[in-house]
Amino acid sequence: MKFSVIALTVLILSSVLSAQQSPANNPPYINPNKVALLKWYTNQSTDFPVGSVPYGIALDGANIWTANYGDGTVTKIQANDGTNLGTFRVGSEPYALVYDGANMWVANLLSNTVTKLRASDGTALGTYAVGKGPWALAFDGTNIWVANGGDSTMTKLLAKTGATLATFPINGDAAGLAFDGKYMWATNTTTVTKMKLDGTVVGIYNVGSQPLGIAFDGANMWVANSSSGNVTKIRASDGTILGTFNTDGSAFALAFDGASIWVTAAPQVLQLRLTDGVIIGGGYASGAAGIAFDGANIWVTKFNGKTVAKF
Repeated sequence: MKFSVIALTVLILSSVLSAQQSPANNPPYINPNKVALLKWYTNQSTDFPVGSVPYGIALDGANIWTANYGDGTVTKIQANDGTNLGTFRVGSEPYALVYDGANMWVANLLSNTVTKLRASDGTALGTYAVGKGPWALAFDGTNIWVANGGDSTMTKLLAKTGATLATFPINGDAAGLAFDGKYMWATNTTTVTKMKLDGTVVGIYNVGSQPLGIAFDGANMWVANSSSGNVTKIRASDGTILGTFNTDGSAFALAFDGASIWVTAAPQVLQLRLTDGVIIGGGYASGAAGIAFDGANIWVTKFNGKTVAKF
């Protein structure tokens, strides 16, 4: 079953919003070891205002950026204290972000473009046409990869100039991207595709239903399966499925903090143990969607409002 960009957007929005429950009815998962140390604050967050309907999120090394789907902007926030450093206009329905070491790239879902912003001051350096419904972004050290969920293609751009280098077909509507240092990985309708940087597909692996986010932990790929409410762990070297772990809610996006995997599963933010996927911590964030790690804290966009949460 293939989803159009609009249908998949509606699916995500409805799933996020319908999953919301009060903390009293759906309390955060608590790590008993931290409770023993009276570290209750580890399950609490501080919210900072951003644009309307933030989804995508990325770190530039010092600052957190959010893609504000609802108002065509991105917001830059200083990670250490939450200071708002600016809001910048991009294309229509910005959805995903990736940093290339100097610039922030934004996928504009409705505009069928990506915008390149200078990270230091938010200056727009260019807007480039890609495929239909650019849904996810990744950087391979030289090139920007764009997953076009509306036409089942992948666009490869030279990061330095924005020039289109190639467009590759992909197995189904690509919704998430991650780079493992050698191969590019893309989530599709019920599978994950592993491909060389020349576009050659080297593996397609079955996962859960409607996989979205994907993250690399240095050895394995983790995939958030939104419709089946679980996370799949795949050994990157050979595609072996190492486990599927329940998230008690629609799983959307993933982040690696150097020791564990975090997943947004509205309204929870869950911390999973790398070895076996056991939930070892987390917190509550109504509308939890995109997620990023800044080296010290986890950040989560709240898709049902105008804030980003720092845990």
